[in-house]
Amino acid sequence: MAKDLTNSRLDRQNILNNEVAIDEIQQKSGIDGILWDGKIFVTREMTANFFEVDIRTISRYLEQNGEELSANGYQVLRGKKLKAFLESAKASGKDICVPTKTTVLGVFDFRAFLNMAMLLSESDKARALRQLILDIVIDLINRKTGGGTKYINQRDKDFVFSSLQEDNYRRQFTDALKNYVEDHRYKYAQADTFVLLHL
Repeated sequence: MAKDLTNSRLDRQNILNNEVAIDEIQQKSGIDGILWDGKIFVTREMTANFFEVDIRTISRYLEQNGEELSANGYQVLRGKKLKAFLESAKASGKDICVPTKTTVLGVFDFRAFLNMAMLLSESDKARALRQLILDIVIDLINRKTGGGTKYINQRDKDFVFSSLQEDNYRRQFTDALKNYVEDHRYKYAQADTFVLLHL
């Protein structure tokens, strides 16, 4: 069975941790939001409207996946933050339909918005956005590998996720060497050789 972003938190996180991919998806997707605090944000209502689902569906996903979505940028604004956000929305000319007495407002930054797209199984627009995400990630991997000729298994259902995970493992490996191996010039080469000899 092919990988499905709606079913695998690890696969979702591998993509969401790739800042280059997120930047390119933001440029190519044309998602319109409110610029605040140096990032693009959308409200829960804007998210529901974009994905053409009821706002209760968004609320249900937030209840079921709140920890994951919060880790990826969903937040509930109160007090001064809420006031600053509403002022940014007003200055940008966006009508976000928030009652004047609102004291809390849930917002998604772009990364959390993509996370929601990866979770929503009942939205055709979410499905289309997931396909765009995968197309961009595959394109980035192909560019990184010089056209992808190095990899024979690109059509394998696990290729994209294995490739992304390989970058994560490599980063963890080099970080561990940096933090726990006595500092000398050849530690990376020696460790690579040791790992290759013991595979």
